[in-house]
Amino acid sequence: MSSAAVTKTAGGSGDAPTPPAAPRKSVTGTRLWVAVLFLLPALVLLGALVVYPIGYSIWRSLFDASGSGFVGFDNYAEIFSDDSTLVAVRNTAIWVAVAPALVTALGLIFAVLTERVRWGTAFKLIVFMPMAISMLAAGIIFRLVYEQDPNQGVANAIVTSVHDTFADESVYPKARPNAQVSDLRPSGGGSFTTEGTVRAGTPALLPLVGIAPGRLPGDPQDAEAATGGGSGSGITGTVWLDFRLGGGGEKGAVDRGEKALEGVKVEAVKDGEVVATATSGADGTFSLPTSAEGARLRLPGSNFAAPYNGIDWLGPTLVTPAVIGSYVWMWAGFAMVLIAAGLAGVDRNLLEAARVDGANEWQVFRKVTVPLLAPVLVVVLVTLMINVMKVFDLVYIIAPQPTQDEANVLALQLYLVSYGGGGDFGLGSAIGVVLLLLVLPVMWVNIRRLRKERQR
Repeated sequence: MSSAAVTKTAGGSGDAPTPPAAPRKSVTGTRLWVAVLFLLPALVLLGALVVYPIGYSIWRSLFDASGSGFVGFDNYAEIFSDDSTLVAVRNTAIWVAVAPALVTALGLIFAVLTERVRWGTAFKLIVFMPMAISMLAAGIIFRLVYEQDPNQGVANAIVTSVHDTFADESVYPKARPNAQVSDLRPSGGGSFTTEGTVRAGTPALLPLVGIAPGRLPGDPQDAEAATGGGSGSGITGTVWLDFRLGGGGEKGAVDRGEKALEGVKVEAVKDGEVVATATSGADGTFSLPTSAEGARLRLPGSNFAAPYNGIDWLGPTLVTPAVIGSYVWMWAGFAMVLIAAGLAGVDRNLLEAARVDGANEWQVFRKVTVPLLAPVLVVVLVTLMINVMKVFDLVYIIAPQPTQDEANVLALQLYLVSYGGGGDFGLGSAIGVVLLLLVLPVMWVNIRRLRKERQR
């Protein structure tokens, strides 16, 4: 055997056939065509439900309301020139800046505080329950909560109760003097002052009307005519309702059956200064000291001020914060559950080590717990930011028609210009594209975060 043959035989590379290439497989070991076959239905649905609508919306946004005339970027220019759309952009920015941060903060507080209590699970269940309610139902609930009438709206019922605890309530808000028989005249600020002065020994008569006897508060007594004392005995008088059921009697005089007005404040005024005050009793009579002689009597406006009806929650100023409050009520449970799940995975040894090193609970929370929960907090925050950009139901249901323009957001504006009477699908498509562009940066941040977590 020659040396060349030996070399060829020893190397084994001269005559050996090359093995056929193996079929290309995916990372999981599945053939590529099998993976594509299984993914095809999902890809078709993705294209039909996501890719095609996005592409068509972009194309439709370049045409006018009817869809027959090409207008280019005029619809986008109108978005940033129309006042109502600019208000929607401003309110959407407020939603993105306030609502996610507020919900995340409350969820963090609830998750941390309920961790060490026995009834923490029950509390979490109660806080999470609003998530089971639809946006429509939540909007109806909070529309009732924010009703202006304290007898119907829970929010104003609480506000008025607290207010009335610390402020004097007007006694007879609809009462007024009987100008035909009384010399009480309006004197500014809702008050009434007599034109003449009072003298000891001559009772002052202060008849009022404007209230039905059956609607007087409490159980009023019959009015009694004040008796005038002699000189130096002070000033007396009567405040009463100069009207009785069935009619009859003399106007300006205290007749039998006419009701006393208890609790009416009476001031004696000289040269613009109050020298004495009194309050009518159960029988309507009052008494002033001798220093009130020669003074005019004034019934302050506090006796007749309209009752406090609370806060105008759905007015132009507070309608957006009020709607955000309802959103926080719904989504605080969502944030709490996610953060509590992340908190359960925190190494307790780190927390105990910080306490052993002398850190108090606030320092442990701020410098240990929050940094460890940062990935979970980012997930919650980003999810809520995407969610609030699409908020529509709450604003549409809660905000009344007169103030809906002040509470408007982009998603609602899209509906109004397209289906709410506007009929401009070109402008509506442009607003939809703008919403998509606003969501994309948040989604990009979320994707980057997911990639970094995979690399770990």
